[in-house]
Amino acid sequence: MAHHPNSLLFTRTQLGSAMLLLADFGRYPTQIANIDKDIIAPYKHVVRRLNGSDSPSFEKRPVLVFFQGGIHRKDGGRIRQILYDLLKDEKEVHFTFGRPSPDEIHMASIGMTHSKFCLSIAGDTPSSNRLFDAIVSHCAPVIISDDIELPFEDVLDYTKFAIFVRASDAARKGYLMKLLRRVQREKWTQMWERLKQIAPHFEYQYPSQPGDAVDMIWQAVHRKVSSRRSKVHRQNRYQMSQKFLNEYKTVRVFPFSKLVALWRILVSPFSYQYPSQR
Repeated sequence: MAHHPNSLLFTRTQLGSAMLLLADFGRYPTQIANIDKDIIAPYKHVVRRLNGSDSPSFEKRPVLVFFQGGIHRKDGGRIRQILYDLLKDEKEVHFTFGRPSPDEIHMASIGMTHSKFCLSIAGDTPSSNRLFDAIVSHCAPVIISDDIELPFEDVLDYTKFAIFVRASDAARKGYLMKLLRRVQREKWTQMWERLKQIAPHFEYQYPSQPGDAVDMIWQAVHRKVSSRRSKVHRQNRYQMSQKFLNEYKTVRVFPFSKLVALWRILVSPFSYQYPSQR
């Protein structure tokens, strides 16, 4: 398990052939970590997960767009500063700096619960735990991270409960607000209902329960192993076919001398003369 971006920092080259559990592929060269062999696992959410029956509906979420977190970031995360400058004075928008302290996490939990859309913006690496905070708050995620890889995307269609926006589009003045204000109540409600259905897939529990994050990770490992096995079989068809035929010849072709010896053993009881017959 190498989930944190700095995990196994000094041993990655030795473990590059192993299947890694990662948050994303930021800071990893492709020969060590890549989507063909590794598993993307969700962050553990830090805000309280809502029960479906307690989740506020469209009318009870007065905030249109919510973000609270670090604003000054490197690489792809520079988009946070750009968006802050564009959105800080917009109505129906909560875009503020935040730290991972208990009080601010509590405030973020309340804020997400009362917001229709929650921004999940690239940080120092492509992913952020805010995506999973948004999911468990049933706040439709707006994912602005061009290089992000998502957990369980081979079995979950994120477009049913999240909106994807290219960083270059989000950086255009007025683009993001116009896009989100155009989302009608019916469409948002469809996303909200789907979020309530899939939120348990991102919940870490002990002991694990069917369909929770731990179970989903093991299912992903199984699918990855099966996929790798199929790929190996496809690549080695000719070689393995020849090997099988050669083994068949070795087993079935019986030397003549051994065949004669076996025949003598088998017929010897019939050629033995008992004392009464002599």
